Amino acid sequence: MAARVRGRPAVGSTVREGTLAGGLPYLAIGSGPPVVVLAGLDGTGGTTNPAGPARTFELRPYRRLAAHRTVLVVRRSPGIATGCTMAQLASQHAQALAGELALPVDVIGVSTGASIGLQLALDHPGCVRRLVLLAGACRLSDQGRAVQRTQAALVREGRYRRAMAATVPAVFSSAASRLAMRTLVPLTARPLTRQQADDLVRTIEAEDAFDLTGSLDRIGAPTLVIGGTADGYYGPDLFRRTASDLPRGALRLLPGNSHAATVSSARAAREILEFLQAPEPATLG
Repeated sequence: MAARVRGRPAVGSTVREGTLAGGLPYLAIGSGPPVVVLAGLDGTGGTTNPAGPARTFELRPYRRLAAHRTVLVVRRSPGIATGCTMAQLASQHAQALAGELALPVDVIGVSTGASIGLQLALDHPGCVRRLVLLAGACRLSDQGRAVQRTQAALVREGRYRRAMAATVPAVFSSAASRLAMRTLVPLTARPLTRQQADDLVRTIEAEDAFDLTGSLDRIGAPTLVIGGTADGYYGPDLFRRTASDLPRGALRLLPGNSHAATVSSARAAREILEFLQAPEPATLG
């Protein structure tokens, strides 16, 4: 990792945090060659580093990888403009990475971050060495779009707890999990600032318009797609299509896994480490 990416240790932990060029917040753990994780949406708009238990939960899937690599979990810069596209978000990331790291780097895109990762690999191929799409694909499913549109509408109305509860059917698959989370999420969701709300809505709008189904054949980076068969935002058909249409794509479907279960899966963590540590050229199957 280039010396310019510094950051400060978080109190009482081995986590470093800071801001990349262009204002993109990041958390970093581990040491060694960098791996950039493009974070998904969260309840604060995806432009603020989480704290406390939310931080621990987010970083847990990358602890295994951090034994070998420096893992940077990167968010979007606050103040996303009205009408911003995935291509513009990818361009911001490309500029930030070029200003801080020796390129190309390995990239892991998580959910919405996977959309940015695909766009980054398409528009800025010199940035991406290998790409992992974790619970992400070339576009949202119809259900995923509907859920996010409902979420955005509730955020615009200031109904933040209802907005987070509206995502439960797409994130969790079992009836028991959905029932529990419909109760828990509204209790734990915090009100957003005006900027956080705007950033969340504008990111959702960018992803609503995102669709690279006709452009995947132009992405040359070796890419591993990891998705659960019970994922409500994308689903197995879109995971299969994304992997098969990529010239150097590979697929790992996790039977029965929901969106949330895939992101936190120990098997997914093992698959990612194996893929990123494979000798050049990447071994795809």
